[in-house]
Amino acid sequence: MATYKKRGGRPKNKAEKQSQLEENSTTAEVFKTLDEGASRTEAWVEKNQKYILMFIGAVAVCVLGYLGYQQFIQEPKEKEAMNEMFQAQQYFEQALTAPAKDSLYNLSLNGGEGKYGFLDIIDNFGGTKAGNMAKYYAGMAYMNTGDYRAAIDKLDGFKSDDAMLGPLAKGAIGDAFVQLGQNEDALGYYEKAAKQSDNEMTAPRFLLKAGITAMNMGKTEIALKHLKRISEEYSAAAEAAKAELYIGQVEAMNQ
Repeated sequence: MATYKKRGGRPKNKAEKQSQLEENSTTAEVFKTLDEGASRTEAWVEKNQKYILMFIGAVAVCVLGYLGYQQFIQEPKEKEAMNEMFQAQQYFEQALTAPAKDSLYNLSLNGGEGKYGFLDIIDNFGGTKAGNMAKYYAGMAYMNTGDYRAAIDKLDGFKSDDAMLGPLAKGAIGDAFVQLGQNEDALGYYEKAAKQSDNEMTAPRFLLKAGITAMNMGKTEIALKHLKRISEEYSAAAEAAKAELYIGQVEAMNQ
């Protein structure tokens, strides 16, 4: 049967008495240390109470200021920016299917009928979500009108974690660099586009472009790496069949 030593009982011999004295002494020392620590803490708080209250007050002011800014300044500005951008979006969407594309893309960029264009939205609402989105639209409009350097400038300023828009922006920058004959830069952006979002729509598309660009530059190892990844990881994608053809071409180059 298990036994235990009852705490607080009378010591039965000299050894137990000595042990109990030592235990009581240790406990007393612990409480003494705790009391001294508490006293020092109280003294520090009392001494620095003014600064503590100032710090708490500063934090409260910052929090309330941020909430007030969001509610009374940022949110109304976001709504205004979206409303102002509506007409520019309409021009852009019409340009996708209309015969006279350039004129509509230019209207989307510069505005018309007394309404802002994407460039105006960027200038006047730069800190808003609409201002950020306007950079994407403007970049794509410049791509479609052949102003590739302006397209790169606007698309490079666009920030997005969206699984589709982020890679599409990076890939469009790659396309612009190809048009400018800067294949090294194009390859880098195609690789960024493929890496940014691992989905069946954009990843194989930009891996294929990266592979073709690398092949055209004579970088066969890099080309094979990108093209084979399509075959291995995205075999159901439309780009898979094309990747196989290019793999054959690259391997022939190495012979």
